[in-house]
Amino acid sequence: MYPIYTFGTEEQKRKWLPLLAQGKAIGCFGLTEPDFGSDAGGIQTKAVKDGNRYILNGTKMWITNGSIADIAIVWAKLDGEIRAFIVEKGTKGFYATDIKRKMSLRASVTSELHFEDCAVPEENILPGAKGLKSALMCLNQARYSIAWGAIGSAVASYEAALQYARERIQFGKPIASFQLVQKKLVWMLTEITKAQLMMYHLARLKDEGRIKHTQISMAKMNNVSMALEIARVARDIHGANGITLDYPPIRHLLNMEAVNTYEGTYDIQTLIIGRDITGFQAFR
Repeated sequence: MYPIYTFGTEEQKRKWLPLLAQGKAIGCFGLTEPDFGSDAGGIQTKAVKDGNRYILNGTKMWITNGSIADIAIVWAKLDGEIRAFIVEKGTKGFYATDIKRKMSLRASVTSELHFEDCAVPEENILPGAKGLKSALMCLNQARYSIAWGAIGSAVASYEAALQYARERIQFGKPIASFQLVQKKLVWMLTEITKAQLMMYHLARLKDEGRIKHTQISMAKMNNVSMALEIARVARDIHGANGITLDYPPIRHLLNMEAVNTYEGTYDIQTLIIGRDITGFQAFR
C-alpha cells in the first residue's frame, strides 16, 4: 500500500488502496532479484516505453505473496533509472512460481516473478517513484514494522520458556528454581524491555515526522538479532522438547533466521549505521 499511497496517482489510490486495506485485494513487492539482493541498485529488470505501454523483462526472487497477489509493485530500470510499475495478475507475459522446500516462514507464500515481454499500460507506472531512494523509502516502512514484529516473536518465545520452566520438574523441583535458568529468563525479559523502549521512542519520532532511516536500521538490526537469540535460549530451556513443533521456540527460531536476512540483512543495517556515524562508505 505504501508505494501506491506515496508515489501513485489519485486514480491509482482510489482504485487500489480501499481494496488492499479491506483485504479484498492482495499485493506484493518486487524488488529483489536472483543476482541482486542487498545491492538493489544493480537490478536487471528492464522496462521499455512502447507507445502507450511499457514492456517489462526480468525476474524477481523471494517475493512474499507473489503467486497469490492481485497486483505486484515491480521495480525496473527505465532508461537507466529505477521506476515502479503496478503489474496486475493475469497480465500477459507475467507469471509466478512458488519457492519450495523452505525451512523458514513455511506458512508464507514465497515466489519468483517472471516477466517476458510483459506489457503494462502507461497509467500503471507510479509517477512519483524515481530512483533507488524511492524503493528504499518503502523498505524503511517494512523495516520499522519488522522491528515491532520481532518483539512479538521474542515475547512468545520468552513466555513459552517461562511457562515450561515453571512446569518442568528436574531433581525434584521446577527448573525455574535454578539460578542458571533464572539468569536466562532475566536476560530475555531485559532485552525485550530494551527493544520495546527503543520502539516506543521511534514511534514518537515517526508520529512527529522526525524519524531517520538509520534509526530504523538500528531497530531492525537489534530487535531481530535479539529475537533470534531469545528463541535460541528459549529452545535451550525446553531441552530436547524444544526441537519439536509441540512448543513454539523452534518455529520462531527458524522464522527469525529469515527475518534476519530479508528487508536488509544484519550486516547491511550495520554498514548503514556505520556510514552515518563515521561518514565513510563501506559498501564498496
